[in-house]
Order: sequence, then C-alpha cells, then structure tokens
Amino acid sequence: MRKNVVILVLAALIVGAGAAYTFAKPKPHEKRAKIDGTIYVLPKEFLVNLKDGRYAKMNVALVLDHGQSTEAGGGHGGGSTPPEGFGTLPQEAAVRDIITGVVTDTQGDELISSEGRERLKREILTQINRNTDVRTEDVLITDVAVQ
Repeated sequence: MRKNVVILVLAALIVGAGAAYTFAKPKPHEKRAKIDGTIYVLPKEFLVNLKDGRYAKMNVALVLDHGQSTEAGGGHGGGSTPPEGFGTLPQEAAVRDIITGVVTDTQGDELISSEGRERLKREILTQINRNTDVRTEDVLITDVAVQ
C-alpha cells in the first residue's frame, strides 16, 4: 500500500512538472520584419545648393506603405516609360520636387549632423504624405556629401 502511494505521488509530481513546463516555457517569438514596407531607391541622385551657399550631393530612398505601387501609370505625363534618370514610382517628379525644396532650405551643418538629418527626413516625409498620393512610412538618406 505504501509503495502504491509513493508511485502515485511520483506520477503526480511528473505530471505537475510537465504541466508547469508547458505553461512556463517561453513562447516562440513571431518573426517581424524590422522594416515593414517596400524600400524604393530614387534612382537619380540629388545635387542641390544649400541655404548657406554650400552644396549637397545625396541619394534618397523611401519606405513605402504596403500596397503602394511602384509601377508608373501616368505619373510622369501619361507615358509608359519614365524620363531618363527617373524610376517607376508614380508622382516621382513631385516627390523629387519636395525633397529638393526641403533640402535647399537647409544649412550645410544641419545636413551633416544626425539630428539635423532626422529633422530633415521628418519634414520630407510630412510633405510627401501631405502633397502627393505616394504613401510613405519613412525617408532614408542613403548617401550625403556637403561641400
């Protein structure tokens, strides 16, 4: 009888430990993309005069919302092929105009500092989302040189 109780207690401990492990084990993490969207690199670099008389040469990319098309369909005047130096993003000319306008109104030191670039990227993002139909989540400045 005593032997049966010991076996019963051991069985209960094993079942209890298994149940505790099942509830306490770490849940598998869902793998999420660090960048949630499509990155579209504007194919033509920017060369602009800055507010302080210096100039900047830079490349820009956009992180587009899901579902944002990058197929040209009348965004460049109705033609099926965009002009030389332009990509296939609809309204790319308007996007480039916004970027040029915002960067031209910037001091060279602002563009060199990381805080200044972050402010500049926020301003470009706001203007693109406000003034175009291009749904953009983020702006990336991939290369920059100030002279």
